Amino acid sequence: MEYGVRGRNVTLVERRVPWEPVTPDEEWTSRPVAQLRYSHDGWLLYWPDRNARWHLVDDVPAARSVVPLLDALDDPRRVLLG
Repeated sequence: MEYGVRGRNVTLVERRVPWEPVTPDEEWTSRPVAQLRYSHDGWLLYWPDRNARWHLVDDVPAARSVVPLLDALDDPRRVLLG
């Protein structure tokens, strides 16, 4: 996992080594997994659809800290992919 910060957004990205690299310098794959956005309500959790559009996770309330949002991401019962 990696993250990037842009303004008030933190994007979590999954990075994977190539499954069967053709060349030794083949690039790793990257896939956005979630985005944490800071607003006047606090931190909110978003998930990406297959078209790279972000959608609010409705059942995770805004939080003053990112910890509850990261806990929601760690929950094995939660599936954020559409």
